[in-house]
Amino acid sequence: MIEKITKYCNSLTQYSRYKTREVFIGDVPLGANNPIRIQSMTTTDTMNTIATVEQSIRMIKAGCEYVRITAPSINEAENLRNIKSELRKRGYKTPLIADIHFTPNAAELAARIVEKVRVNPGNYADKKKFQVIDYTDTEYNSELERIREKFSPLVKICKEYGTAMRIGTNHGSLSDRIMSRYGDTPNGMVESALEFLRICEDLDYHNIVLSMKSSNPQVMVQAYRLLIQRMESENMNYPLHLGVTEAGDGEDGRIKSALGIGTLLEDGIGDTIRVSLTEEPEFEVPVAISLAQRYKGRESHSQIISIDEPPKDPYSYQRRETFEVAGIGDATVPKVISDFSEEKIINYKDLTQIGFTYDPITDKWNMTDQASDFLFIGNNNLHFESPAVLKVIYNYEKWSSLEDKTKGFPFFSSIEQFKSAGNKSFVLNFVELNQRSAFSDQLSVIANDQTVVLILSTENLHGMAEQRRVFFELMPRNIKNPVIIKRSYEKMNEDNFRLYASTDFGSLLIDGFGDGVWLTGKDQSNNNFEKGFTNRTCFGILQAARTRISKTEYIACPSCGRTLFDLVEVTNKIRKRTEHLKGVKIAIMGCIVNGPGEMADADFGYVGSGPNKITLYHGKDIVRRNVNSDNAVDELIEIIREKGSWIEPAKI
Repeated sequence: MIEKITKYCNSLTQYSRYKTREVFIGDVPLGANNPIRIQSMTTTDTMNTIATVEQSIRMIKAGCEYVRITAPSINEAENLRNIKSELRKRGYKTPLIADIHFTPNAAELAARIVEKVRVNPGNYADKKKFQVIDYTDTEYNSELERIREKFSPLVKICKEYGTAMRIGTNHGSLSDRIMSRYGDTPNGMVESALEFLRICEDLDYHNIVLSMKSSNPQVMVQAYRLLIQRMESENMNYPLHLGVTEAGDGEDGRIKSALGIGTLLEDGIGDTIRVSLTEEPEFEVPVAISLAQRYKGRESHSQIISIDEPPKDPYSYQRRETFEVAGIGDATVPKVISDFSEEKIINYKDLTQIGFTYDPITDKWNMTDQASDFLFIGNNNLHFESPAVLKVIYNYEKWSSLEDKTKGFPFFSSIEQFKSAGNKSFVLNFVELNQRSAFSDQLSVIANDQTVVLILSTENLHGMAEQRRVFFELMPRNIKNPVIIKRSYEKMNEDNFRLYASTDFGSLLIDGFGDGVWLTGKDQSNNNFEKGFTNRTCFGILQAARTRISKTEYIACPSCGRTLFDLVEVTNKIRKRTEHLKGVKIAIMGCIVNGPGEMADADFGYVGSGPNKITLYHGKDIVRRNVNSDNAVDELIEIIREKGSWIEPAKI
């Protein structure tokens, strides 16, 4: 049993769904024993009834069980009636959700029409002017009473009409009042929701769903965990809507979404999923379905040694303490191992896939920011001189036969093999470890050997939890060897490979576990995935976990009816101009709702402020207002230059 301090899931070692109360949303109930529900949000103008209806139908056909539609004003809220009527005429009974920001009157009207309303406590009745105010207790409580007065009418309407409500906190839109007392923290996010939730409970209204969204998966996960712990302490068990907000598009958006959402699903947390991609909403749905379906039958996994109290605070980030071995561990960034062990012949051109290009004219290797750190070749031979920064790993038997053993490092498939080996590297030895060997007497053979890096593998269906359990064992025993996390996947498509790897590696990395990643996979025809794809996935996971930054990060909202420009087009335009700016975070927001607040920790922001007008930000500070959209990207680049973050792209 998990003690109170860490009671955010049923078990850290035995998979089971965290049971919440049932909430009725039309004819599709949520929580309790119901399956994980899938939802998405329209991107059309809500006043365009037919366009919204037709997009909703595409979403429903893709597998959407709830359709969310923005209602930024009373006019859009009223038009939800026409949208709902047209959908019903066409035979679609999918529950509709109104998304509300700033406008209580729109929420109160929508609650009489649709099955659910979503409100953001940071900007529904609270103040958000980015002001630092020191509230006395009296002033703070006075503000709470003001909020109660503004929020209570909506609660009473929802109760009367049987309408559900999501109280959805966003990391970037916490009110000035919450920020003044709790700061920009997961605790502030939780308290923001609980203040509104307590008003609902005082009015005996319980048809509520909660969410804690952030564009930073680490913050998001910590907030959901803390929310559950706080609900447990107050005898609440409301269902949870999971999502990473402003995840972006393409591979990066899918990796970031899987990392945040998947981490919670691994512990049985979550009742509904929305994957937020800067793409058409019907493309979000298959990603959410893939994430949810992975846990069907998960309860039958192999046994993992139970634990009462883990040796780590689950509500804050702290990297596991290790010593450094040949550039692995301690304060170094996590390393990436590329696996070429099944290749028949390794050509120097093959290394292009993992970030290394050889120039025969200058006899030099060039490397990208996403170049692998180690090359595992098993029993193969390398018929060329590898780049000096790319270290080669051999199976122990092969390494032992090398004339020059300084040309690579040995991989031992077990502690027994390492113990009995006649030769060992005096610099770096890789030793494979699993749950069985971690809980045996053998571990003492390698514990704190200053040349040993552990390779942690698993074949358990509930593999992340098993690997996490090994980390939980190493910490109290004060074993500080660096650990590379190794995962292998077979017979799956590229999409699921990316999602599952992001979940399994990311769940550990954002909790401070792991000093490197080693990823292999095979498609449904049993062919190895292309090395470049696997390498990109590894670096994408490390970037999303904020443990190794190797490229520009784009925090792009998924678009909705409030959006004032073509988000996909503009995101691609900005990406083309800035993708070489390693470590710079650029937010691209369709409107002020997803503006300075929602972009949270971005360095620069591009925000729609009116028709053909863009406001540009440095952090949360406005730098230029109402820039013509035709010139806005150029002016964004100029601001990046002015603030010293610009570098010229390399010439090809």
